Amino acid sequence: MKSNMSFALSNESANGMRGEVISEERASAPAQAIGNGIPRWADATIAAIALIAAGPVIAAAALAIAVSSGTPVLFRQKRIGQRGRIFELFKLRTMKPSTEGPQITSRNDGRITSLGRFLRRTKLDELPSLWNVLRGDMALVGPRPEVPRYVRLEDPQWQLILKVRPGITDPVTLHLRNEEDLLARVNGDPETYYVNELQPSKLSGYIAYLQQRTCRGDLSTLWRTVVEVATKNALGA
Repeated sequence: MKSNMSFALSNESANGMRGEVISEERASAPAQAIGNGIPRWADATIAAIALIAAGPVIAAAALAIAVSSGTPVLFRQKRIGQRGRIFELFKLRTMKPSTEGPQITSRNDGRITSLGRFLRRTKLDELPSLWNVLRGDMALVGPRPEVPRYVRLEDPQWQLILKVRPGITDPVTLHLRNEEDLLARVNGDPETYYVNELQPSKLSGYIAYLQQRTCRGDLSTLWRTVVEVATKNALGA
C-alpha cells in the first residue's frame, strides 16, 4: 500500500470514537479518475478455478454447519453493487439463524456460533462469495459491498465508489483486518461508531485506492490477502 494512502484509523480511537439503481443524473460524482483493476475475464477465470478447488472445503464446512446449528448453511444478504444495483451476497452462515440485530458484527457478538467464530477467523466463510464474482456481482479486488442501510446514494463519495464492482478484498480491508476487534472495544453503541467514525474513514480509503488503482496493484492486493490468510491460519491466530 502506498504511503500517501491515509485511512486515519487506529485502535486507540476506538474508545473516542435501498438499494436502487443510480440514474445518469444522480451519478454525477466528482470528476476523479478511477484506475483499471483486474480485467473481468481474469476475475471470472480465477473465481471459477478457486471455486472448483475450494468445493470440498465449502461442502465440509456446510455439513459441519448443518450438524452443529441446523439449516440454512448459507448466509444471504442484500448488498449494494455497481451503479447502486442490489445483489444477494453469499457466505457460509456463521451466526444463529435470525433476521434480528444490527447489521454490523463485533468480535464478541452473541449471535456468532462456536463454529462460526472459526469460520470467520479463518475467512472460510467468504469462499461462497466467489460465486458472486463468477456471476458478475463482484470483483476479486474492490471496495467491500455495503448493506443498503448504510449507503447514501446521493453522497458524491458513494457515487464514485459505486462506479466499480465491489470486491472480496481491497487495501482498506487489509488495513482493517481486525475491524471486528476494533468494534468490540468501542465504548458505546458499535453501530453509531461505525456510521459516524469508521465508515467515513473507509470511504476516504476506498476513493484513495480507486484513484491509484492498477491491475498490478490489485493482483498484489489479492496475493497479499491470500498470504495473510494462509499465514494467520498456519499460526492459529
